[in-house]
Amino acid sequence: MQIAWIVDDDEEMAKAISLMLKLLGYQSRHFLNARQAGKALMQEKTLPEVLILDINMPEVSGLDLLEFVRSRPQWRSLPVIMLSSETADPMIDHALSLGANAYITKPVLIEELERALRQAGA
Repeated sequence: MQIAWIVDDDEEMAKAISLMLKLLGYQSRHFLNARQAGKALMQEKTLPEVLILDINMPEVSGLDLLEFVRSRPQWRSLPVIMLSSETADPMIDHALSLGANAYITKPVLIEELERALRQAGA
């Protein structure tokens, strides 16, 4: 089974996404902030098949974690889906320019998540 990491400070949103992922054949692991997820990436021997990163989080944003992931050669090909309530084109363009493979908006629909997973190559 494929593994997805969800990085979102909203536990209810993460639970909903986790359930959708389960229906799509993924196991998930939730991190409440980008700092925890970044540490786990550095310590884990097995990487997830996809990262789902909320953009707006306290301290370290999902965009910061995306930049960190893309700066490391061993993670450059790791599929990343950005998640946000932000629907403005400049934000979407910025996330994609930093290396995101897909972008979905909250509230998340399972069809959008499935499309983003395919688009990201996960």
